[in-house]
Amino acid sequence: MGNCFRKSLEIPISSSSDSPPHYQYRPISISSQPSTDPRPPRPPSKPAPSSGPITKGPSSSSQVGSILVKPYVDITTIYDLDKELGRGQFGITYLCTEKATGIKYACKSISRRKLVSEKDKDDVRREILMLQHLTGQPSIVEFKGAYEDPRNLHLVMELCSGGELFDQITAKGNYSEREAARVGRQIVKVVHVCHFMGVMHRDLKPENFLLISRDEDAPLKATDFGLSVFIEEGRVYRAVVGTPCYMAPEVLRKSYGKEIDVWSAGVILYILLIGVPPFWAENLSEEEIKGLKQMFNNMDTDRSGTITYDELKTGLSKLGSKLSEAEILQLMEASGRIDYIEFITATMHRHRLDKKENLYKAFPYFDKDGSGFITRDELKQAMTEHGMGDEATIDELINDVDTDKDGRIDYEEFVAMMRKGALY
Repeated sequence: MGNCFRKSLEIPISSSSDSPPHYQYRPISISSQPSTDPRPPRPPSKPAPSSGPITKGPSSSSQVGSILVKPYVDITTIYDLDKELGRGQFGITYLCTEKATGIKYACKSISRRKLVSEKDKDDVRREILMLQHLTGQPSIVEFKGAYEDPRNLHLVMELCSGGELFDQITAKGNYSEREAARVGRQIVKVVHVCHFMGVMHRDLKPENFLLISRDEDAPLKATDFGLSVFIEEGRVYRAVVGTPCYMAPEVLRKSYGKEIDVWSAGVILYILLIGVPPFWAENLSEEEIKGLKQMFNNMDTDRSGTITYDELKTGLSKLGSKLSEAEILQLMEASGRIDYIEFITATMHRHRLDKKENLYKAFPYFDKDGSGFITRDELKQAMTEHGMGDEATIDELINDVDTDKDGRIDYEEFVAMMRKGALY
């Protein structure tokens, strides 16, 4: 099953580290007026000397946190934490209000207990470093500060009250060309700004774009730089990171550069226009996709936008599905829930597997002597039996699909022939 469109519950893939050197954090001034032009990147070439804590605020203890390596800070002395805005694998995002100014922000509180390994801690430190470096750019969520206490690490950022682009996509289904162009331009601008600032995002997807308000044409801002790295000229990156549906092929080949962000932006644009991920949709009509959406809505009995294991099991049972318990659990993966487009992706993936199985069964029908190849005579016999063309048609077909020109059709050539609809 594809891991596309997993909301905040998804843990992006990260097989190894392409992290930059372990820089110490430097305090930065947060401008209330974002700059209009991106600044050239200046990642430090060596660790900078410590010049004080990342954030200001009363220290709750003389203890030093293991993540920020700064004294603990009681965040409630600086902000009033309000309602929950979202919940993810590592923590909870709250609405918060700065006591001194009354300005509202989003506070991402990450449980320190879940940052078990040193790699987990390095990932969070790197995200803070990236946010510090990029803050002030109009298309990037503005970073306010980081605070650590004995239980949690708190990242305070600009409040984007419109929610995720993901949620807007699932609500709309698909966009008009004009709407998709408007959103697509903003996504491309984010890629340009990141690259100009010397940052490769490596996990661009609809969940990582936030709308600043609930207005229909609200601007987008990029967030979640946990897998980002500074771009080093001439370096080939090899870590397999990101979310599978949006990964460029070069990532899987473990040889890539900043261009992979452009690929991910293209996948998002495709989804905006079509309503489903690419590479899975070629065998489903628009009506079939609408039917799948209705099926999802019928299963989503609590209208949460996601289907639980029990809802999926009950819904599939009513439809007479033959999926086993193990296959249903595989669909749910670790989160215990599946969202609309992940449901469509999984369904189309199964559709493709079923078709592949049918091709395996069909090949021996043509390969009468079991040689592993379909000869001209075997193809002619099968086509003649079903009135599917004269000798000239058969010759043309063999010439078209016999890519190695040995006068025979092997299984790979047969599959290519069937996918092109040559025998339909």
